[in-house]
Amino acid sequence: MISLFSNLGILAFFKYFNFFVGSFEEITQIFEENLDYLHLNIILPVGISFYTFQTLSYTIDVYRGRLKPTNNFVDFALFVSFFPQLVAGPIERASSLLPQFSTRLSPSKKQIKEGVFLIITGLFRKVLIGDTAGKYVDQLFGNMQLYTGAELIAGLILFSIQIYADFSGYSRVARGTAKLLGVDLMVNFEQPYFSRNITEFWRRWHISLSSCLKDYLYISLGGNRYGISRTYINLMLTMLLGGLWHGASWNFVIWGGLHGMYLALHKFFLGTKKVSNEAIKRVSLKTIFQIMSTYVLVLFTWLFFRASSWEATTLFFKKIINWQNSEYGSYLLLVSAAFVLAVIVIDLLDYNDGVLLRGKFSKAFRYGALTCMFIITLAYMFQAKSSPFIYFAF
Repeated sequence: MISLFSNLGILAFFKYFNFFVGSFEEITQIFEENLDYLHLNIILPVGISFYTFQTLSYTIDVYRGRLKPTNNFVDFALFVSFFPQLVAGPIERASSLLPQFSTRLSPSKKQIKEGVFLIITGLFRKVLIGDTAGKYVDQLFGNMQLYTGAELIAGLILFSIQIYADFSGYSRVARGTAKLLGVDLMVNFEQPYFSRNITEFWRRWHISLSSCLKDYLYISLGGNRYGISRTYINLMLTMLLGGLWHGASWNFVIWGGLHGMYLALHKFFLGTKKVSNEAIKRVSLKTIFQIMSTYVLVLFTWLFFRASSWEATTLFFKKIINWQNSEYGSYLLLVSAAFVLAVIVIDLLDYNDGVLLRGKFSKAFRYGALTCMFIITLAYMFQAKSSPFIYFAF
């Protein structure tokens, strides 16, 4: 209880104090009460959401008997503050990292080779795809009143590409850096936009967070052990709190609520059937329709994630209702389609360890392509303005 209250209390104060004061202030204004004096200029500690989750997972796993407490404080401190994944994940479990830290870390040739590969491909995703798409997104969402519905739809598609390329790129760099130190981190993304339903999406998107939410929140609330109605409530509560975890804004709560509703509806229509984890081995019209439908549902939720305020969100909907097209809108839709195609090609090469394209390319071609990616990424990095990783904000 001390661990839970201290960790969650610190997180609540630094991240949510002003948010709750502001929300309560809207109520008190009805009675002409001013609460400005309660607002504090709080500086948010770097990575607080991620290492809070990791520390809590250790405490809960020890409490549940799934993990024996470590007697080495240095190992525990390293687990909490391991720098490659400290500020944006993946959120690691003590059962995975502590056994590695207790040994003499020495990277193998295989780990070094894999680490270099992950760093290069991660930087390519973040810099060439994420940052480039982000320039369009920042311009469109920063001046929404100047653009038409078609242009803003293109901006939303580009944001879905930006956040995926940026975050999955960071996760690859973090994993690659850890491998160079002899440490293996978990895979955090498995081509989520190839998902055929929303449940599969959450098994492929930010896997470390979704597994933590499932194990430490959903199951703790009762999971599916107390009937179907309670299951839906637990799903919704888990995703609402998951949304709030991302940031102190009602937009994030709505984002989480929409995903909770999607998951509940999918579970309702699925019934007692289980979602298959089998990889796509043969592309069909049915598969393409399922993937596109899932992507559209996820795309809609990204609006609440990207819009800076509720006013910006409502302006977006007004632009869509009062639909207007333009030459620039058509151009932006083509640009967004090009970025989507680029991500599809990259994910095909990665999908299920390359099962869709296995054996298509020689070793020499792969090394040549990797070298070209590294050179192009470096050239772009030196001439472009640096952009922070999106998840540094959370």
